[in-house]
Amino acid sequence: MKTLALVTTFILCQCVGAVAQQQQQPGSMYQGQMDRLDANTSKTVDRSEYETFMGTAFGSLDKNKDGSLQSDETVQILTVEQFTLTDANHNGRISRSEFMQRVMADFATADHDRDGSLQ
Repeated sequence: MKTLALVTTFILCQCVGAVAQQQQQPGSMYQGQMDRLDANTSKTVDRSEYETFMGTAFGSLDKNKDGSLQSDETVQILTVEQFTLTDANHNGRISRSEFMQRVMADFATADHDRDGSLQ
């Protein structure tokens, strides 16, 4: 969950502008983050909203537009260990598929009641 919050925070700041500085518990998202992810204004972020947002975010993070993320493109959001864990085939790059598998696994972990949404 901490990875989810970290990645989401960074991506929101980079892709849709600065998020207001607020106190948060480790692993939780700011209300402002939730609002930006909640495309259908249901007061929750469902799996499809999160998946769509992160798919778009991957494109924004891929600065050289080669279809993968190198460590220098993720240095602000992932530790070396997190990069290595996400790089499932250990080729030194994170493919779109690897990225989506990781962030969606993090979503599933954060979805404590398993209802397919985050509140």
